[in-house]
Amino acid sequence: MKKITQIAFAFAFALLLVSCKNTKQKIQEHVSTYNNSSTVKGNGITSTAAKAFLNENKIEIRIETNLEGDEANKIAAANSFPDLLKEMIKNDQISTDLIDEGVKFDVYFLAYNNTILAQKLVDKEELAVLESGASTDNKETAKL
Repeated sequence: MKKITQIAFAFAFALLLVSCKNTKQKIQEHVSTYNNSSTVKGNGITSTAAKAFLNENKIEIRIETNLEGDEANKIAAANSFPDLLKEMIKNDQISTDLIDEGVKFDVYFLAYNNTILAQKLVDKEELAVLESGASTDNKETAKL
């Protein structure tokens, strides 16, 4: 009986090791899932796509729109972008589990001609800011 228990334990341990995914595998799986099923809703959004940068532990998300790349749209995008990011976090399009593992999400909101209307690097620090509802735009830095 003791021998059977040891064999069963060894088998269970081996199965556990095989079933665990490393961060790079999780990044690839997240990007694949995002590209196959994600839709981002909002004013003028035409498409969205994710791309993995495994060596940098980063996922780039591009949200393309049919908007002009003018100042008025940049200001509007800057005001609405945090809410869009919060919605993406809520829908697990930006994975808090991956962020906890050190993965960064570089999210771009683009005009029809690829002009950047808004951009944010979502990491642990930015995630905490988004979840608290505060703004990083008014950060003050120490002057030496």
